[in-house]
Amino acid sequence: MRLTVLGSSASCAGAGQACAGHYVEADGARILLDCGNGVLANLSTIADPLGLDAVFVTHNHPDHYADVYCLQSLLRYAPDGPRAPLALYVPGELFERMQLLLSDRGAAEFAEAFVPVELKDGEPIVLGDVTVTPRLVQHTEPTFALVVEHEWARLVYTADTAPCDGVFSAAEGADLLLAEATLPEPYAGMSPHMTAREAGSLARQSGARELVLVHVWPTNDRSLMASNASETFDGPVTVAKEFDVFEVAAG
Repeated sequence: MRLTVLGSSASCAGAGQACAGHYVEADGARILLDCGNGVLANLSTIADPLGLDAVFVTHNHPDHYADVYCLQSLLRYAPDGPRAPLALYVPGELFERMQLLLSDRGAAEFAEAFVPVELKDGEPIVLGDVTVTPRLVQHTEPTFALVVEHEWARLVYTADTAPCDGVFSAAEGADLLLAEATLPEPYAGMSPHMTAREAGSLARQSGARELVLVHVWPTNDRSLMASNASETFDGPVTVAKEFDVFEVAAG
């Protein structure tokens, strides 16, 4: 299973960055985990977005789904005509909320472009040989971490979350833990997000083999983040940047 980070930034992207988006490939399955601003352009440099099998949106914050609108246009106005609707996995009511920004015609075209499927805590979704299991975490309501499994390999994407029982349960036994680390250390506990040190602690306590930090505030010191995470986790730590690639294999 291969993971490519398409967007490493939190809320507003820094120069040359994009917001939340992660591309997973395994045995022909092509899956996008979040689709924030700038993600679709980055995906287009490495793969054909029209080849996606599914898109997952973890929660109702635009930096995790803004480019779904761009994807809708791409699907509808493909060179060979409108494509078949694409599976879009979202928390309950988010699909309808997305349509509220659009005109009546735009909302109808948006509905034609996607097949919305509601994410439910603990209910696995099977896409070929890949299984994606959403797990509720503590952020805005509802927000889901995503556990992606293929041939015993386990990739866990925390989405946005404070440290909580849900994310610790989801992260258990991860071969690669893709963890948000939005907050500088002095701001720990002041917002429903994690610091790099807290992400490291999550990796250690859950038995993860490798930690990749994402959802990084653009002005954060990334070298310091790596150092802080390594204080609480003794495995490999990477502060992700756009187009970083990770091979995820069972330990």
